[in-house]
Amino acid sequence: MRLLIVEDSEELRDALKSGLESLGYIVDVASRGDDGLERALLHDHDLLILDVMLPGVDGFEIVKRVREAGKKLPVLMLTAKDTVDDRVRGLDLGADDYLVKPFAVEELLARVRSLIRRGKSEPKPTVNIGDVAIDTVNHSVARGGRRVDLTPREYTLLEYLALRAGTVVTRQELEQHVFDEKPSEGSNAVDVLVGRLRRKLCPRGSPDLIHTRRGYGYLMAADA
Repeated sequence: MRLLIVEDSEELRDALKSGLESLGYIVDVASRGDDGLERALLHDHDLLILDVMLPGVDGFEIVKRVREAGKKLPVLMLTAKDTVDDRVRGLDLGADDYLVKPFAVEELLARVRSLIRRGKSEPKPTVNIGDVAIDTVNHSVARGGRRVDLTPREYTLLEYLALRAGTVVTRQELEQHVFDEKPSEGSNAVDVLVGRLRRKLCPRGSPDLIHTRRGYGYLMAADA
């Protein structure tokens, strides 16, 4: 999953980026409001973490413009002001949650997990595809009750496909949501990553759950 952090404090921005990446998320960052607004409008993210006080464009204007553009991603707003008026204004404009500075990074990570689960069609913390169980809280995977050890990027790919089970996901979409940097033109990075995931998730003799749709992308399903 790909997140966007718009925060002008370099120390806080780096701490949040590091904490979220350690959980397997792909994280984009911006230090100015105008840059953050451009990124939010041009690219697809699964969640936006947004400071209120920013140079260029403030957080209230960003969330307003994002919602006017029809983007439905969850928005977590950060503020140094603990006033009812600010919280109400942010929520009325379309923010989903509010966190007042200073806060523990662990609390923000918990809020992020909750917002992402809330924003998906599957509300349960465990997603099941056939005999595969994906714990989206602890980022752990088991098949037939046996743990499957995945790298953070392999897990991100699996979760992204699982949350869209039954739907073909294009290679371009996977490039955007699974990789920090877009692979070079002609790269087979997505196919290589899918191959690694298949070998771990579907050892010889096990039914394949990730199906290639040639010319389109991949589909995850127990029966396809």
